[in-house]
Formats: sequence, structure tokens, C-alpha cells
Amino acid sequence: MTAIEAAACVASAARAALATVRDPELDEPITALGFVHSCTVSCEGRATVRLRLPTYFCAPNFAFLMVADAHDAVTGVEGVTSAEVILEDHFASEAINAGVAAQQGFVKSFDGEAVAELGDLRAQFLRKAVMAGTDQVCRPLVASGASPAKLRALTLGEVPPTPELARLRERRASLSLPADDDAPLLIDPQSGERIAEPAVPLHLRKARVTRTGIEANTSICRGMFAARYPSQPAGAARQRGLD
Repeated sequence: MTAIEAAACVASAARAALATVRDPELDEPITALGFVHSCTVSCEGRATVRLRLPTYFCAPNFAFLMVADAHDAVTGVEGVTSAEVILEDHFASEAINAGVAAQQGFVKSFDGEAVAELGDLRAQFLRKAVMAGTDQVCRPLVASGASPAKLRALTLGEVPPTPELARLRERRASLSLPADDDAPLLIDPQSGERIAEPAVPLHLRKARVTRTGIEANTSICRGMFAARYPSQPAGAARQRGLD
């Protein structure tokens, strides 16, 4: 294998790694959303990733998470010797790009402006993803006649396997919430405790509203991205084989 062919293989692996990075608010891969403008790897293993977001003023904390996660994902690829992730066309791109490159964290990158790191924010959005995923898993069960009492009694291992269930397990595990076969289907995303039977209808309504909100935000962001970059509509990353 030539050096160029080897670099192409590493670049392909780097692109696959980027598919594991999600927009924290939308809970979708940045590749599927079209946010990865390019990903290249030199023959020496130097990776360069360029990201674009729907607007110039996308929240800097969300943007920082995506740039940092992209950097971590790519540097973990075998054959990558160094990585540079460049956020383009964003009002805080200079601070974000420099902070991630120096591995300074959010607070130091925005010295005097930020007061806390982003772990709590990430957890907050993961809890929303758990609620949205609960709705995605429960809706077919309700449609097939499952009652609130039945849903409350179900464990994850008793639910028919689907991509939605696998995704829910993954989001719960990311929060150290119960995600094995014996875990209840309906849990409080904060405590991990099984939902009390009288609270099941409200819990399901909250799950539905959360899922609807995330889907609405995703649609809005896709539309803004397509308007901002008409030559690279949302989803173009998938067409380029990035996820």
C-alpha cells in the first residue's frame, strides 16, 4: 500500500469517527446534519477537519462541545498523528479553535465570560435525548395496545429490539442510567428510578413533547443550514460518505 493509499484509509476512518459526534441539542450526528465541510489526512497522519454550523451566532457552548468532541474522535483514530479541527464562519471561532487545540476547556477558552465547564450542559441534553428516545420506543407499543400499567411493568429486555431501543440504551448508558435487559423501560432520566404508576401518563406526555421539540429544532436548523450553504445542504455529509 502506498503512502497516499494509507492516508486515504486513515481519512476514511476519521470520517467514520466523526459520525459518532452529535450536535448536543439535536442529538444527531454532525455528519448527517452536514456540519462536516471537509476531513483530510496527510501522508504524515495530520488530520484537518473543517466544521460549519447553521448560523454565525450558534451558541458558543454548543459549538465548543462539537469541536472538542470532533477533535477527540479524530485523534483517537489509528494512524492519526495530530488533528486540527477548524470551526468556520462563526463569531467565536477564533476562541473555540484555539481553546480546543490547546485543550484548555470552555472556561479558560472564554476567560472572563464563561463560569462553568460543559459537563452539566451535556448531561442536560442527554436527559432530553433519553426522554425523546422513550417516546420513540413507547409509541409503537401504545399503538399496539399497551396500557400505561403495561409500559411501566416492561423491562428493556422485554421490548422488541429496534434501532430506537438501541439508541435509548446508549443514551441511558452515557448518563450511567440503567440500560441492561432488567432495567425498567420507564425511568426518571435524573434519578434512574422507575416511574410511579400514577405518573406514567404525564411522563409519556413529557416524552412526546420533548421528542417533538427536538425534531422541530432539527428541521429549523437543517433549513437554516441549507439557506446559509446552498451548495452543501444538510445531509451532504452522508452523500460524501461521512457517516
